[in-house]
Amino acid sequence: MLAAVRNGFHGIDGECGGCLDCATCHVYVDEEQASSVPQPSEEELELLSAVSGERKPNSRLSCQLKVPAPLDELVVHVPARQS
Repeated sequence: MLAAVRNGFHGIDGECGGCLDCATCHVYVDEEQASSVPQPSEEELELLSAVSGERKPNSRLSCQLKVPAPLDELVVHVPARQS
């Protein structure tokens, strides 16, 4: 989320600055990589239940995603609309 906001990436707002409070950084983790990231916390799941974009099994809040060590990059897709 922070990299997207700092680089003006369209579609990821990050209104709360990454404090897990707004869900304006909803993304879909690439399906091939979804099992490579840690599972979402209960707080993240709660916020994901209120996103305006379609919620999918690979929905995540980008502010909570860290690229795990075995990966060089993490591919995410941005929904058409945010919360």
